[in-house]
Amino acid sequence: MELFPLFLKLDGRTVLVVGDEAVIGPKRDALRRAGADVRERRSDSFADADLDGVWLVVAAGSPDLNAHIARLAEARRIFVNAVDDPPNASAYLGGVVRRDGVTVAISTSGDAPALAGLLREGIDELLPADLDRWTAVSREVRADWKARGVPMADRRPLLLQALNKLYEKAESPA
Repeated sequence: MELFPLFLKLDGRTVLVVGDEAVIGPKRDALRRAGADVRERRSDSFADADLDGVWLVVAAGSPDLNAHIARLAEARRIFVNAVDDPPNASAYLGGVVRRDGVTVAISTSGDAPALAGLLREGIDELLPADLDRWTAVSREVRADWKARGVPMADRRPLLLQALNKLYEKAESPA
């Protein structure tokens, strides 16, 4: 089965994290940076009602607890990221590179998280040092294209031309 990659707007939405601090801490912090309203429960204090009003669950409990949460969440149509427990997950968090307005996420479908981490590090090294310039140019030309009604199919070659001009100017004699 292939996973469908997706980026979520979590701003103001409730996300439940269940587990011990050492595991859920970094995930909680990342969710808060994304604007989520994070509700936390330790594994030993989870109650079924904790899922009320939740958009997403990150479960880092025992396989039995994760399975219980997954069953309850499935009935409510809530996605679950079960940490290091793919059978009980309906959503997987990947390795993520965030730089200068660009986000790249890598997934191994929960099968090899360490590989996703290595790929993340490699991709981060491959991204241009001046990615902020690429992002600024992309934003500018997109606004122009939308105003002029440039078809989507024509935009990628035009963007490549615009990005190449960044370097033509830099290489021109003074």
